[in-house]
Amino acid sequence: MSEPHYRDEQVIRQLPKLRGSYFYVVLTAETVDQFPQQRKTRLICELEGELSFRCGLNHLGDGNFFIILNRQNLKKVGKALGDDLRFAIHIDPDPLGVAVPEVLTVLLDQDPELREQYESLSMGKKRHVIHSIKDIKNIDLQVAKAQELIRTQYRPQKR
Repeated sequence: MSEPHYRDEQVIRQLPKLRGSYFYVVLTAETVDQFPQQRKTRLICELEGELSFRCGLNHLGDGNFFIILNRQNLKKVGKALGDDLRFAIHIDPDPLGVAVPEVLTVLLDQDPELREQYESLSMGKKRHVIHSIKDIKNIDLQVAKAQELIRTQYRPQKR
């Protein structure tokens, strides 16, 4: 992995129940402004030099941002709420931030119109399509779901 773009050590915090009760670490607005795509940058978060995961930024509500830390990852590095956590942030070299399933790649190669529609989607909508189909076991169902999602989210450009 490349050199981190940012590294820090913070106490693990938790959002209030009404905001999802997520465990998190903070990235200041000044830090995020230095990222290539600023708040739209996809990241790889490394915990305690042992565990890495892909992530994005979430608004904290005070102008700053946070990264969600799931319970399983914290357990793997032996940390819990209130513990100090060393973490490093790397810019994800893949701007999409998620692997594209082979079935979607093949589908888009075979259907130029669908590819054009897919390419016009925002990165978030592309990730939604991928996450929605990746765990479907049946290839025919994966294809049908991908087609449905792409076509319902596609909005032609007004001329």
